[in-house]
Amino acid sequence: MIREAGPGDVQAICDIYNPYVLGTTVTFEEEAVSPGVMAGRLAEVQASYPWLVLEEGGLVQGYAYAGKWKARSAYRHTVESTIYLRQGAAGRGLGRRLYTALLEGLAARQVHAVIGGITQPNLASVGLHEALGYRRVGYLEQVGWKFGRWLDVGYWELILGG
Repeated sequence: MIREAGPGDVQAICDIYNPYVLGTTVTFEEEAVSPGVMAGRLAEVQASYPWLVLEEGGLVQGYAYAGKWKARSAYRHTVESTIYLRQGAAGRGLGRRLYTALLEGLAARQVHAVIGGITQPNLASVGLHEALGYRRVGYLEQVGWKFGRWLDVGYWELILGG
């Protein structure tokens, strides 16, 4: 089941996200996020955009949301999308289902362009984005520093219309 996230999902969202923070370069965040901070992020996003969770067997398996791309008003029709799956949940089509629902929600809100930033290398994330129609539009070298090394970020874009 895919549904809007609620306050009762904050701990599950932290449980999914924090292993990425503490053990991977997928996110450039370096300290675990507390439920209080995550609740604030959820409320801020949901003031304007969807934040969805995918629940299976009573357990949140992943989440996806979109937020402002940039603060200037001319960017108001462009968002940055984010998706995370519980570790071990990849490879079953859950990410595709969840991201498709997010993109449908964004199209309904008249969003024109969706940007996805992906730390490189990340073949699974690139594959998901490209399967959904995103195309690579940029590549920035050595823009993040985590775990004692420089990291590159690629950017993919999907034009929804709107």
